[in-house]
Amino acid sequence: MPAVLPEIPASYLRRIEVLLASGQRKLLGLVGPPGAGKSTLAQALHQQFPAVSTLVPMDGYHLANAELQRLGRAQRKGAPDTFDSAGYVALLRRLRQQAGTETVYAPEFRRDIEEPIAGAIAVSAATRLVITEGNYLLHHEGYWADVAALLDEIWYVDVDDHLRRERLVQRHEFFGRSHQAAVDWVSNTDEPNARLIAAARHKAHVQFQWPSHG
Repeated sequence: MPAVLPEIPASYLRRIEVLLASGQRKLLGLVGPPGAGKSTLAQALHQQFPAVSTLVPMDGYHLANAELQRLGRAQRKGAPDTFDSAGYVALLRRLRQQAGTETVYAPEFRRDIEEPIAGAIAVSAATRLVITEGNYLLHHEGYWADVAALLDEIWYVDVDDHLRRERLVQRHEFFGRSHQAAVDWVSNTDEPNARLIAAARHKAHVQFQWPSHG
């Protein structure tokens, strides 16, 4: 996440205000390919509505590395079948039906150890806006197909593909891969996933783009 979060255009903030106007809990989904800036947007929105929002990323439902190894999917980490999609759907249902005295605990993905951590995010019943972000909110296979109906609005986060791939390479290098290993992972793992995600972009309520500055 950048040290200074970028400014969100007012038109998008007004959409959030409209969502919140009912006074009822709303679930906002941010979807897009790897490196699109979903986490940055989620943090920026939370910064705009800090008293009423909580971030609950989809990435907390990554399968553990040991399980990916057992299943023979470690080299495809990030593909749809490398997540506990049923668990994520169950969480969204709990968040929609949360009782007034209940705290719902969600997992968090830690990039420094490349593992999910259970129970890391507490969502109180008073939270009016749950912001969830991830790759497969619009995916049509398996349990993923149930996600969209559980969200009040879905934004597709769009960005120039060249910039997105540069960001991914830098991210993988930052977390320990060599430059060539990072390039290879982006080409062989991230990009096939990106094409799959982009194919469903037309299903989103909003196409979000950061404003261009020069």
